[in-house]
Amino acid sequence: MSHLTPRQIKAQQTKKRILETALDLFSKKGFDHVTVDEIVNKSKTSKGAFYVHFKSKYEIFLEKFKEIDDFYATFIRSLPAGTSSHEKILRLTESQMIYLRDCLGKDLIRTVYMSALIPNPANYFSNTDRELYKIVHSFVKEGQEAGEIKKELSSSEITMLITRCMRGTLYDWCLFEESFDLLAESQKFIRVVLAGIKA
Repeated sequence: MSHLTPRQIKAQQTKKRILETALDLFSKKGFDHVTVDEIVNKSKTSKGAFYVHFKSKYEIFLEKFKEIDDFYATFIRSLPAGTSSHEKILRLTESQMIYLRDCLGKDLIRTVYMSALIPNPANYFSNTDRELYKIVHSFVKEGQEAGEIKKELSSSEITMLITRCMRGTLYDWCLFEESFDLLAESQKFIRVVLAGIKA
């Protein structure tokens, strides 16, 4: 087992401090109103240190959202053998919404959605190489091969519809404040979509 040097430990601590400071500032002031200089000042680091760890402000979101992709990978391993594709998609949606609600929170999700509107070639939501897209796509293909899901649309088109349903539910959660039950609404929405693609 390799051990980190004191320098590597310090670098990890600096990165974590920059990340946490930036996310806190984004949540309080909005992504557009926070500068790299402000992040550096508040985190008591340097501009050089910032750019060693992050290419831009937006990359801070990508770093945070890597945790979500790790969550999806763990989720896949928890599914019992023999679970239908529909049930897998329902369980994934449920687990995703619980995780985002309880571990990331509405303020961070709102900030992420606002920043996603800024033109950026590395836009997290449109990246089909993300773990979420790959997992949903595998469920859809599996469902089509098993005769559970229609074949009139391609597996990629259906994957996009399902992930659009997920994003739309999260967007509404940000819009409707406390009156919106993220878990209940996501389940209603995804069940309607799944009924529409059922073979």
